[in-house]
Amino acid sequence: MAKKKKKTPKKRSFWRVFGKVVLAIFILSILFPIAYRWINPPVTYLMLKRKVQGYPIEKKWKPIEEISPYMYRAAIASEDNYFMGHRGFDVIAIDQAVKERETRGRKRGASTISQQTAKNVFLWPKSSWIRKGFEVYYTFLIETFWGKERIMEVYLNVIEMGPGIYGAEAAAQHYFHCSAKSLNAHQAALITACYPSPLKRNPAKPSGYVSHQASVIQGRMAKYGTPKFTDEYIKGCRERYKKAVKKWEAKKKKQR
Repeated sequence: MAKKKKKTPKKRSFWRVFGKVVLAIFILSILFPIAYRWINPPVTYLMLKRKVQGYPIEKKWKPIEEISPYMYRAAIASEDNYFMGHRGFDVIAIDQAVKERETRGRKRGASTISQQTAKNVFLWPKSSWIRKGFEVYYTFLIETFWGKERIMEVYLNVIEMGPGIYGAEAAAQHYFHCSAKSLNAHQAALITACYPSPLKRNPAKPSGYVSHQASVIQGRMAKYGTPKFTDEYIKGCRERYKKAVKKWEAKKKKQR
């Protein structure tokens, strides 16, 4: 009977080092989100990419207390209606996006504010299944370690709001010559209406389409009101989201 070949010391050494590297990367992938609960992310992949493309990096970090509530009201009204209630992923929005693609062949975004924040801070912008997998992972981590207030604060400080312009403070100063705290409802809605195409749209000189979208967002802002980042308020939002999901599930069953 032939004897089994023993692994050489070199092979054992390679796999030992490889295992340690993988473990170190995994630990760091958890430690960074934990650290960013208190430390503000200094730069993102997108900022560096735009810099290489010739754009400046205009940004000035502001705590959420120094950002107009209209900014996060507009973000919720436009990007993620159930932000305060879900735990990072909106199953209703995902289902609607799938339906849009199947029935109309049109791509519709279903990423929540939490997912967009995870992507902006930790990942790269180009969409792929690999990036989506990491996005799910990091979304879970920031929802676990940060909480809604910190997620919104980071979101409103890192997302691209114009050519080389990142965050509410830089956008407010660049477009309206005021601080992020001084932005009114209409200005916040105009900035938010430009999120999908920040390099092409200008909230200070809005096209007819941007003005229309801003009006729609402003109307939704009035509908959803001003969110509070208290445990009691978030608990209430989660209960309402659960009810919305149950209603959605019941509707789906009837359609089958």
